[in-house]
Amino acid sequence: MAKSALVNHRPWLLLSIIAAAAYYFLQDSALGGIWVAAIKASAVGSLAIYALRRGQGPSAKLLALALGIAAFADAAIQFSLEIGGLAFFAAHVAAIVLYLRYPRQQTSPSQKMLAVTLLIGTPLIAWLVSGSWHVGVYAVSLGGMAACAWMSRFTRYRVGLGAVLFVISDWLLFSRYGPWELGGYPEMGVWPIYYLGQFLIATGVVQTLRHELPEEGG
Repeated sequence: MAKSALVNHRPWLLLSIIAAAAYYFLQDSALGGIWVAAIKASAVGSLAIYALRRGQGPSAKLLALALGIAAFADAAIQFSLEIGGLAFFAAHVAAIVLYLRYPRQQTSPSQKMLAVTLLIGTPLIAWLVSGSWHVGVYAVSLGGMAACAWMSRFTRYRVGLGAVLFVISDWLLFSRYGPWELGGYPEMGVWPIYYLGQFLIATGVVQTLRHELPEEGG
């Protein structure tokens, strides 16, 4: 079984990592916009295929849908910030639906406070660093996704952390357009932090569905 899983499923994770690394080093090359966008999309797109092949049931399909839309957004944002933003908004909605299917039954006051902080603080900081209320409105979905991930039954060490990394990467991205000068740090950090977040979310959800929620994970 383990060997079969390695042959049939793990290569999608390897392909995803290779594509993510390739995009990081080729994003400013003369390869061409369409080709670079395709490489970029294949990083999270491969995670979506991994979720479909490794997971089972409607929750795995929801995860794959969220990742698939995000992969499209990764490519689209290369050409249009508006289209990419709308696609990410849809990806966050799909992820929120997934996380709401599995609410955590017992949470401490500090955990609830962090979820509220993510829900409110994410769009607030996004608006502050970008100087755009449009970005702030988009970030409501981002904060909702992160808060729901943190309050779900999925592992916080992967899914919760991955969602927080997603938020941080978007804050860095938004800072490119705002009044604060951060030098080259956003350029260096946006993609690695974002991809690591998506990788942790994908593997964390799949692992939980397979081992802790067998009614959905198969």
